[in-house]
Amino acid sequence: MKRLLDSLFITTQGAYLGKEGDALVVSVNRKPVSKVPILNLGCVLCFERVTVSPQAMYLCADNNVSLSFFGFGGRFLARVQGPVSGNVLLRREQYRRADDPDSAAAIARTVLIAKLRNSRTVLLRAARDGGDQVAEEALRDAAARLKGSFDRLQGDLDLDTCRGIEGEAARTYFSVFPCLVTADDQAFKFKGRSRRPPLDPLNALLSFLYSLLAHECAGALDAVGLDPAVGFLHRDRPGRPGLALDLMEEFRAPIADRLALSLVNRRQVASSGFVVTESGAVEMSDTTRKAVLNAWRDRKEEEITHPFLKERMHIGWLPHIQALLLSRYLRGDLDGYPPFVWR
Repeated sequence: MKRLLDSLFITTQGAYLGKEGDALVVSVNRKPVSKVPILNLGCVLCFERVTVSPQAMYLCADNNVSLSFFGFGGRFLARVQGPVSGNVLLRREQYRRADDPDSAAAIARTVLIAKLRNSRTVLLRAARDGGDQVAEEALRDAAARLKGSFDRLQGDLDLDTCRGIEGEAARTYFSVFPCLVTADDQAFKFKGRSRRPPLDPLNALLSFLYSLLAHECAGALDAVGLDPAVGFLHRDRPGRPGLALDLMEEFRAPIADRLALSLVNRRQVASSGFVVTESGAVEMSDTTRKAVLNAWRDRKEEEITHPFLKERMHIGWLPHIQALLLSRYLRGDLDGYPPFVWR
């Protein structure tokens, strides 16, 4: 349990949220552990097995404090809120920005710069920690090219140009991805990114983790009142959560890619745990999927210092914090959107 910005995160399993006067009280094993005045909150986020009393719900509703519930893996379940006064205005501003090419491009550039900086950091850390000189040189060369890419994004560019630079940078990043794989199992040899469908075990692992990350980002955006379907970088398509895909770009390399590499390099998953379907797609077995989900959950429990807030927090809270920061920027409370930059 932790307070960040004006939000209360309750992650302790079995916690109970009750009311005492004009404050919310969190209890664990029937013992109060925290008391927070309702006037200090904008939203409360409850993860998995958290119980909330009707009186606490009424207090939140009366004070326009949204109460959101998330299931396993960060899946958004529901939000309890009183009469809506702010979400409509927030979403209208989101739609206006998305429809304005210059505004959409400005936000997209910010997100992409963070994505490329984070990807570069992954490569540089691998170059520093690795023992292969040839791989180290390749990684440092790719990192230099990524720096050139995000330097180019500093200019006043339109969306198509931004997407073009991002595509070029993605090819650079994945061209040296084999250097990041140290496992000697040839089934995990990376031959290039394949998405729909994934054609090898490592691509299947990446796609699965990206899917988990996208669901978490969509839930975080839902919780703050933004529309996960309407993005700035990703074009609108029926059934595609464009804004969630925008938000997850910042987290792909430092969270999903590093976890996939860790699982493979530490032999926590085996190639025998993947099967090839009749269509040629590679899928995980139930046992492997369970192992990956457990590793994902453990990864989210790790702590990191947020680069903008300078606060320690669980990695699993990052999509929620970035969604809050984006909503504040769209409301005009912040001069710019501060993306997540991994250090």
